[in-house]
Amino acid sequence: MKRDVAEVRYPKKVRDLKRLEAEAVELCAYNNSVLHGLLQTEEYARAIFNVRRPAFTEGEVEQQVTARLARQEILDPGASRRVFSFVQCESTLRRPIGGRIVMRRQLERVLEVGRLRNVDLQVLPLNREENSGTDGSFRLLKLTDGATVAFSEAPLSSRVMTNPKETTVLDIRYGVIRAQALSPRESLAFIEKVLGETET
Repeated sequence: MKRDVAEVRYPKKVRDLKRLEAEAVELCAYNNSVLHGLLQTEEYARAIFNVRRPAFTEGEVEQQVTARLARQEILDPGASRRVFSFVQCESTLRRPIGGRIVMRRQLERVLEVGRLRNVDLQVLPLNREENSGTDGSFRLLKLTDGATVAFSEAPLSSRVMTNPKETTVLDIRYGVIRAQALSPRESLAFIEKVLGETET
């Protein structure tokens, strides 16, 4: 379903994130609970918002889903020179949010995005003895002026960090997480294997 982005009213937190993502030349993200919002299908995103407690109203669910999908326009490799790096914990590929069919379509979407020429997508397997991302999901936005903005989410709170002391720590952590993960090529093969398992 095509949405008129110009008519979308975003919640303030989403507006701020959308603006920062639009200004970034590089976006790096580690996720260990759900797939990153830029990778999500409409069905997957709706399933996430529908199970929120306290519950969203139907209107709020629609608003959140619309805002999330609108942000995905920045992935287009023809629109800018922006580059993306995603590291997903294996658990996010196996947690059947929305059910088997929704998850199958979601994995197909992850593969589609992972094959874009401006995207590096990596999987951190559960059998790795070392995982430097156990503190939770976060993202790094590297802006045109050389600054780095970090964004982390936790229950009841989201935090934007601009202090170089904090962003440098997360930048180093992200580099270690990438080293612990499968390579992009290995990761696509791994996701294809998980997708194949949804057929049984």
